[in-house]
Amino acid sequence: MAPADIKHRRIYAERISPHIRKNIIKVITGHRRSGKSYLLLGIMEMIRTSDPDSNIIYLNKEFYEFDEIKDYHGLQAYFDEKFVPGLNNYFFIDEIQEILNFEKCIRNVLAKNLADIYISGSNADILSGELATLLSGRYIEINVHPLSYPEYLDFYQLPDATGSFYRYLQYGGMPGLINTDQTDTPVTDYLKGILSTVLLKDVVARYKIRNVYFLENLAHYLAANTGTIVSAKNISDFLKSQKMAVSPNITLDYLGYLCKAYIANRVLRMDVTVRKIFEVGEKYYFEDLGLRNTLSGYKPADISMILENVVYNHLIIAGYEVFVGRLGAKEVDFVAGKGGETLYVQVCYLLADEKVYEREFGNLLAIPDNYKKVVVSMDEFPAPNTYKGIEHKYIPGFCKELVSSSNSSFKS
Repeated sequence: MAPADIKHRRIYAERISPHIRKNIIKVITGHRRSGKSYLLLGIMEMIRTSDPDSNIIYLNKEFYEFDEIKDYHGLQAYFDEKFVPGLNNYFFIDEIQEILNFEKCIRNVLAKNLADIYISGSNADILSGELATLLSGRYIEINVHPLSYPEYLDFYQLPDATGSFYRYLQYGGMPGLINTDQTDTPVTDYLKGILSTVLLKDVVARYKIRNVYFLENLAHYLAANTGTIVSAKNISDFLKSQKMAVSPNITLDYLGYLCKAYIANRVLRMDVTVRKIFEVGEKYYFEDLGLRNTLSGYKPADISMILENVVYNHLIIAGYEVFVGRLGAKEVDFVAGKGGETLYVQVCYLLADEKVYEREFGNLLAIPDNYKKVVVSMDEFPAPNTYKGIEHKYIPGFCKELVSSSNSSFKS
């Protein structure tokens, strides 16, 4: 794809833009195929426009021509070869986790202020251990997610309609889907390929997994139980009943690997009253619904968990830190915090009758503070739009509002 054809991800470009030409490393993380590479290409295009005499040094470890660069020695040698004294040099390394001890080269380039540095990786471990220690305070992380619902409408030039939203729920937001025929079989084949690559390269190979069969079954289990409170022990007990005897400790390790590869996100539970985090029991939501549906199938019976997942995804895209709320025997789907403010969100498919109203709104009414509380559902024309003082919103509109307000708050 030529640079002119790149579909820009404004929400991320605008977060990175203030840091261009600053002596701070821009670290782009996220799911493989979530759009990190094209975001980097978009940034290069911005740089060429504003700084036409710039020297851009680019390396993508997914391209075969860079196979020989295996460690920091090779990375430094490549940089030295391409570096041009007297110009503004920009150093872009895509999928940097494939290069052994890459942080030694990055630290050298940064310390000597030789180039403006941008790196991307498909595993959360790139910011763990030595790199985070060596570069403390000298990097920013931008986590790139699959397309939000408004981005999805823009990418595919679709109307903001219920049918478009359900298509988004089924196929998910992996940007590369735009190059496939938008029917079930090609989409599923594409997503299966991504899932296989992530599991094999970002989990099995990276963590030297031996029990691949268990890993695959664990991913299927999370998909079938999206948004359900689970623990390593009850997962282990269930899989043991399926003739897969694996200890809770191993289960916990494998869950961590899936999260570090950005397949799923672990969401802890919080006591709403005292803000205490529970040590046992959490929920898992998938980074991309298309991948979740590839594992478990897209079934009408799963609509409630799918809607919960899509709302969670938009909360984190909007920059919220998210927990599952617990208030005595009641549960609040999401307790989201940002900038010292809290947002409580209850997700429901349809508010079919008074009993459902009392349950969904009643959980929020029981919270003893004055932070914003919202019930979201697929009732297309909520009537009334408040219930006992709590807002009621249409889920697609709520998702668009979250991303839009995130952009506005960033610009301000």
